[in-house]
Amino acid sequence: ELVYAGRWFDPLRESMDAFMEKITETTTGAVTLKLYKGSLSVASRRSQYSLYRQDISSFEEGSGIYNQADAAGFIRLYGLPIRVRAMLQSGL
Repeated sequence: ELVYAGRWFDPLRESMDAFMEKITETTTGAVTLKLYKGSLSVASRRSQYSLYRQDISSFEEGSGIYNQADAAGFIRLYGLPIRVRAMLQSGL
């Protein structure tokens, strides 16, 4: 949009370019796509920077990196704005 608005030399465009450069530093790898009857799905993906590790991807007890008790606090905090709004709407 900035280009079409004639703002190529605008500092905002330069800042956006710098932002994109930074966040794509680790965007590399290979993706295999499956095309079928007008649809597309990812069949596989590989990257040296992938955050996925099968050995820690489970939420099972004893997996080491995730404790299910952590979810309770997150759920309460994440739902706080909804609870506050409900309280305000009910006049509490």
